[in-house]
Order: sequence, then C-alpha cells, then structure tokens
Amino acid sequence: MKLTLPLKQRHFLKRLWIFFAIMGPGIITANVDNDAGGITTYSLCGANFGYSMLWSLVPITFLLILVQEMCCRMGVVTGKGLAGIIRERFGLKITFYLMLGILFSNFCVILSEFSGIASSMELFGVNKYISVSLAVLIVWSFVVKGSYKSVEKVFLTACVFYVAYLISGFMAKPDWGQVMKEFVAPQISFQISYLVMLVGVIGTTITPWMQFYLQASIVEKGVKIQDYKYSRLDTIVGSVMVNVVAFFIIVTCSAALFQGIGHHPIQSAADAALALKPLAGEYAAFLFAFGLLNASLFALSILPLSTVFVICESFGWEIGVNKTFAEAPQFYGLYTILLLFGAGIILLPGIPFIKIMFFSQVVNGVVLPVVLIFLLILINDKKIMGEYRNSKMDNYIAWPLTIITVILSILTIFTSVL
Repeated sequence: MKLTLPLKQRHFLKRLWIFFAIMGPGIITANVDNDAGGITTYSLCGANFGYSMLWSLVPITFLLILVQEMCCRMGVVTGKGLAGIIRERFGLKITFYLMLGILFSNFCVILSEFSGIASSMELFGVNKYISVSLAVLIVWSFVVKGSYKSVEKVFLTACVFYVAYLISGFMAKPDWGQVMKEFVAPQISFQISYLVMLVGVIGTTITPWMQFYLQASIVEKGVKIQDYKYSRLDTIVGSVMVNVVAFFIIVTCSAALFQGIGHHPIQSAADAALALKPLAGEYAAFLFAFGLLNASLFALSILPLSTVFVICESFGWEIGVNKTFAEAPQFYGLYTILLLFGAGIILLPGIPFIKIMFFSQVVNGVVLPVVLIFLLILINDKKIMGEYRNSKMDNYIAWPLTIITVILSILTIFTSVL
C-alpha cells in the first residue's frame, strides 16, 4: 500500500529540500567571521568583563543580517560579484584603489589566521614550522583540486565543529541564572576599558571581505531569483549561528577566568585555552584549542579565496573553484602567492602574533566604511537592482546603521592603536 503525505507536508518537505540545496554561502561566510582574531576578542571580553557584554550580541546579529542580506540580494538579482559591479558602476580607476585596500586588508587577516594555526597547534606540542607548512599544503590542495560542491561541503562540515565552543561552555559550568540576568538586564559601564572592548566586539563582526565573498559564492553557486527567499534564510541562519558561538566563547572565558583574572591573565584565544585546563578541565581546554584550530584553518581557506575573487573579478579575469588551473591561472596563481607569502612571514623568528591580530582589525576598520558606502549606493541603483532595490524603509534603517558602523570603525582604529 502506497503512503501519500498530506499536501501541506509535501510542500513543507519540498521547501526544506530546496533550502538545503541553496544553503551554504550565508552560513559559511558568517561562520568564518569567528576566526582567530574574533575568537581572541571574545575570549578577552569574557575573561576581563564577565557576562556584561553579552547583550551586545543582539544588535550585532541584527546589523550583520542587514548588511549580508543586501549582498545576498544583489548577488541573486545581478548574477555578478560585488567587485565586478563596482568596476562597471564607478570605473577601473576607483576600483583599482579600492582593490588595493581590500588586498592589503585581507592579507593582514590571512596573517592572523596563520597566527591562530601556529598558536593553537603549539598547545598540542606541534612546532609552528610544521603546523603552518602542513596548513598551506592541505588548504592549497583542497581548494585547487576540488570543485565548488566539494569545497562547499567541507566548509559546511567545518561550521559544525564550532559546536566545540558550545560544549566547552557547558563544561566550564557557568551560573546560567547569572548569565541570563546579565544578558537580559545588563549593567552597562561607561569606563574607557569597557567601551574599548565593546567597540572591539562590534568591530570584529562585520569585515570588508565578507561582503565580497558572500556575493561571489552566491553567484558561483548559481542561485536564481525565484530561490532568493531560501538564500536570504541561509544568510539569516548564518548570522544567528556565528553570534551563538560568540555567546558561548564569552560565557566559557567568563565562567572559568573572570573571577580569577588576576591569576590567569590572557592575551589571546590560545592563552585562554591554556588557562582553562586547571580551571575547567583538560577536555574543556582541548575543545577550546581545537575550536581555534578549526576556525583558523576554515578562515585560511576562505580569506585567500575571497581576495582572489575580488581582484580577478575587478580586472575581468576568469574566477571560480570549478575552473582548472589552466582555465584560471591568475585566480589560482594569486591564491598560491597569498598562501606562500603569508606563511613565509609567520615563519619568521619572533613574529608577534597578537600584534598581527590587532593590526588586521585596524586595517579592516579603515576599509569597511568605504565598502559599506559603495554597497548602499549600488543596492539603491534602479539600473542595477530594478524592483529589488532598497525600499525607503530599508534605507531608513540601513543608512543610520551604516553611519553608526563607520563611527564604530573609526573608534576601532583609534582604540586598537592605543
């Protein structure tokens, strides 16, 4: 006897199937934001200020959804990457200078990811010369030899491993009543140190490379306009996921390190993992260190890709991981150079990992406002977006938030330099 599902259930399963087929760009792009620099920022936040900044993750999530959705919509409607549209709309000269800024900004973040790999593997007793060299070999082989589908599947799998931070959060045994109390009804401080950290937490959420990579990956995946609502849902899910992970990183470091910060000062996520061992147990420390390694490897795969997408699209060169080396020599050549050059710098003796991470945030803070302004001009261009351009209500929300983001970026630069 053949079973037939009710019509509503069949429609639901069909929509669910379409979502899983479309899913990927939004979730991957958002989760990469929890890279070595981001995890370090959240670790310092929890260790130094307890649960007092958990409230900020709510407006941060909303802001991230707003920006990412505009890139998602533009990619689906135009079928072009952000860099290509900027070149067509503003000309090659402006695009060239913007791409220089993006290249420098992204390269600084690539150095940050290599720093995360080196410092996390040192916790497992692996020398940085071995860990960084292996990372280059693995990441290069994986991206150059793989197809878009295979690369995306591995990236989605890497997103799952962020659960390590959720587990270590529970293993740290926080006072959940106190967590919820400070999350819902925080006591906001106006001390300089508190405001500096708050700016850092907000500033590490939205970065220039994210907008370019999200739009480029949506285009390469071939998402059609009729499937836009599923792509938008993918973007929303990713934005929520990344901040849930941030929530648990802050909770973990707050529960284990905040009370005893005088005895357990930390400067990085690797220091946090090391300090967790006597306080929250060996397994919690292992999971925290593993999360840092996974995040750094994950981001190291994405950041050079994002960079070469931007540069090659700006100059009209062939792009895409579905292409072979012979079909897209500039794409894969630049990708190889970024990996080798980045690894070479990190392997120099005496390289200060922490300063590199902070410097990458400063550079991002310089470039981000420019990218957001370009994005808002393009999303409101009727010739480019047609009926899908921003509504008046969208702009009433987007422009003030963009101005706030610009101000926060300037503050991030100032506080990071200090």
